Amino acid sequence: MQREGSPWQGVGVVARKELSDHLSSVRMLVIELLVVVTGVVVVLVSLQQIRDVTAEDPFLLLRVFTRSGEQLSFVFVLTLLVPLIAIGLGFDLVNSEYNQRTLSRVLSQPIYRDALLFGKFLAGLATIAISLTAMWMVVIGLALATLGVPPNGEELARAALMLFVTIAYAGVWLALAMLFSVLFRSPATAALSALGLWLFISILWPFLSSHLVNVFVPASASSADELLNTLATHQAVRRVSPGALFGEIVTVLLDPAVRSTQQSQLAAMGLALIEPGSIPGAPLPLLQSVLIVWPQMVSLIAGTIVLFVIGYVIFQRQEVRA
Repeated sequence: MQREGSPWQGVGVVARKELSDHLSSVRMLVIELLVVVTGVVVVLVSLQQIRDVTAEDPFLLLRVFTRSGEQLSFVFVLTLLVPLIAIGLGFDLVNSEYNQRTLSRVLSQPIYRDALLFGKFLAGLATIAISLTAMWMVVIGLALATLGVPPNGEELARAALMLFVTIAYAGVWLALAMLFSVLFRSPATAALSALGLWLFISILWPFLSSHLVNVFVPASASSADELLNTLATHQAVRRVSPGALFGEIVTVLLDPAVRSTQQSQLAAMGLALIEPGSIPGAPLPLLQSVLIVWPQMVSLIAGTIVLFVIGYVIFQRQEVRA
């Protein structure tokens, strides 16, 4: 039976149906509570420390996202929490249709495989975006109520860009979870595979990459150029992890004083990077901060597209039986 119309005409139907299922499910309620409660707790700890900061700081609102304790920050929590949310939503998006024997009935309708997979991905990403936006609004509201200092336009723009980048970061892990959902018919296998890869990339890879680089690149540098080249090599290897890309982006966006992605690493080593003609500590305009991390932002979006395309190709080659 030949179907009429565009292959994408069912994307909206699938996305609305999946979004409705997500928003009304117990899983979504648990995710919303986890996101909001975690964000509120971390921000409250951060606000306790920011009270000692003078109100003359022109970017006081941004300090809420970057300052919280000695080792725990709001950005660090997002780096670990967002992949878990995306994997929790995406590990059974496709294989559950196989296990419930509903995939053949869905595809017998005027809905193409393209529209089915794309609609499921859009619905999952929209669900995550709703949760993150709710948390973002709660954080902004708590900061305004506690600090009593109205934010300026650039602060809100930087915070909004951080929210967009966080959603893009979630898209990478959602596409990865969907890929495993296509590869494995068992949801448990798909979930464990995705979680195992997340543990390796997010937690083990930063330590392993440092040792791998030290094998080929000398740890000591006799000049500033050699030190910068060594740091660039370390960064290039660490950027295999989406969490490393996300961390570099939000560090530059939320701290206007940061002028390069290597500046934070040098600061951790007790060194300072001063560019010729620049004023130390002077804030960068928003556009300049975006240009610094533009390659990393494109890499996150490209990674999402690549993972989705791989899952799409595999899904197209699979046989669907009634």
